[in-house]
Amino acid sequence: MPPVSSRAILLSALAAGTLFGFGLALSTMVQPEVILQFLLLNNMGLLLVLAGAAGTTAIAYALLPHLMQRPVFAPDFKKHAAILKAPTLIGAAIFGSGWVLSGVCPGPAIAGLGTGNWPLLLSVAGLLLGAWIHGRFVAKP
Repeated sequence: MPPVSSRAILLSALAAGTLFGFGLALSTMVQPEVILQFLLLNNMGLLLVLAGAAGTTAIAYALLPHLMQRPVFAPDFKKHAAILKAPTLIGAAIFGSGWVLSGVCPGPAIAGLGTGNWPLLLSVAGLLLGAWIHGRFVAKP
């Protein structure tokens, strides 16, 4: 396998991120008000977004290893072991609580900045602060 340039990897990440951000903006997931309405069960339109994303991912994960000899940027396909431990559950609870209280999820928050929704800067700053606190005081080296 010839070496893959870091430029190709960065360009593919940029293309994927652009597509992801466009999809989030198109689905209105970049608007915290829409997220809160969904979480309050008043607007179930985002359930279609969730189903579409989960369905696409499930199909891709099931079919691509059979359709491709190897991934584009790796020598082979690998399995990632999912390990459910207390830190994972605690982190998920904290993440979910923050999401419910603010109506902001990290991906849509960053994409929302691209739509000019500047109040999301506070949420992004909180996300970065939380990640820094975890890395500084909680994470094991």
